[in-house]
Amino acid sequence: MKIRLFDTTLRDGEQTPGVSLSPPQKVIIAKRLDELGVDVIEAGFPVISAGEAQAVRLISDENLSCEICALARANSKDIDAVSNANLSYVHTFIATSDIHLKYKLKMTREEALIKAIDAVTYAKSLGLKVEFSAEDATRTDREFLNRVFSEVARAGADRIDIPDTVGYSTPQYMADITSDAIQSSGLPVSVHCHNDFGLAVANALAGIQAGAVCAHVTINGIGERAGNASLEELNMALQCLQHDTKYETNINSEMIYETSRFISSMVGITVQPNKAIVGDNAFGHESGIHTHGILNNPLTYEPISPELVGRKRWLKVGKHAGMHGTNAMLAEYGIHPTDEQSQLILSRVKDMGDRGKLVTEVELLSIANDVMDDDSIKDLVKLDGFSVSTGIGTMPYAFVRLNINGKEYSETDFGVGPVDAAFNAIQKITGSTSELLIKDYGLASISGGSQALCEVTVHVADTSGNTISSKTIGKDIVTTSVRAVISGANRLMLKKMTTQEE
Repeated sequence: MKIRLFDTTLRDGEQTPGVSLSPPQKVIIAKRLDELGVDVIEAGFPVISAGEAQAVRLISDENLSCEICALARANSKDIDAVSNANLSYVHTFIATSDIHLKYKLKMTREEALIKAIDAVTYAKSLGLKVEFSAEDATRTDREFLNRVFSEVARAGADRIDIPDTVGYSTPQYMADITSDAIQSSGLPVSVHCHNDFGLAVANALAGIQAGAVCAHVTINGIGERAGNASLEELNMALQCLQHDTKYETNINSEMIYETSRFISSMVGITVQPNKAIVGDNAFGHESGIHTHGILNNPLTYEPISPELVGRKRWLKVGKHAGMHGTNAMLAEYGIHPTDEQSQLILSRVKDMGDRGKLVTEVELLSIANDVMDDDSIKDLVKLDGFSVSTGIGTMPYAFVRLNINGKEYSETDFGVGPVDAAFNAIQKITGSTSELLIKDYGLASISGGSQALCEVTVHVADTSGNTISSKTIGKDIVTTSVRAVISGANRLMLKKMTTQEE
């Protein structure tokens, strides 16, 4: 059974507190969503501002493969704004719960029903395809909700939507009212679930299993308050979990992680590490029991292959680590200790973990070199020159000179601060040589006073999805940060060379 995914990242997702997108940014995101394979893009709410209307028109003019719609309240002004934005598909809504009717709309049920019917009738008179939403449906009297859906269907609505506006439903209740809506309207039904109780994806699944043929979703689950049903979670649940009915979507799942990171960067909201499917830790393993199982058969501790969503599995060492996982990580760098050396390496790793210390890949390699008395690992990247300039009223910039495999490179770049400027200069160099990216950056003070030592932790990645963490301690924040990046870049390039040799 084919399920439509109605993506509202550009409308409900943009209503996330602190998120605001320009028309050009919205067009860029719309193109990426279209490439991902969403069936519908809700491009915005055109009546709210001139910029919003412009964004909707620009997206409409792109002639994307998916359907494009926009939001409108149940009045002619809002619906005209959608039509004037060159769209042929409107998503119109009015609240139907008693609490919304009394305190927000100040109208009776009958008045709201008339508004809903009039809006659908007017939109159809303009030649628009109409999807009608009964806002706060899950807190609406069920008999009245069924009547609303029946009447808007009679007025010409093409689709109806059940919004769980404040995430108040349970899966069973969503299934029940979805069945009611199908019976009362005779139309294709969508579900729009919010995550206030962490049930958005579960509720959307329940609605689909009860007969809904479409779910409203956002990338990374962004949206008002706790957000919306997450596209990546719902899509993979539909494709991979056991159901009586086999569900399919048009999503290119291998683009999910890439799209998630792109949206995260565009809207400025970091994905939480333990987020399902796209979080950094979703396919990461430290526990010795887990890594042993993973190395024998990944399905022991992973429900799906990470490659299915454009990810790569990664292992981490710490106090929960075991010898199998530690040796597997060292093998990625061409390091193969004896059993006795492995025990010593693991013991020192666990000791660091017991002291509450994060053991990065660079530190693991340092421990291995010390235990094995082997200094054969060479630095492929060397910092030959470095300077920064910053101050009030001037744009911070940095000069960096690197020696990579015996060849010298130098770049100058600007940034929001000296560290950012230095990172940008490094990425200019590595982007043209090894395609290295600086993903995450963490700074902590580990002693007090003006001479305090700082601890910098960075994650460096390549375009193949390999990542490595590196930690450096020093007195100068900028210099320590640059050295951490260089250290991480060295180990990442070594891993890449070892893989190629194999």
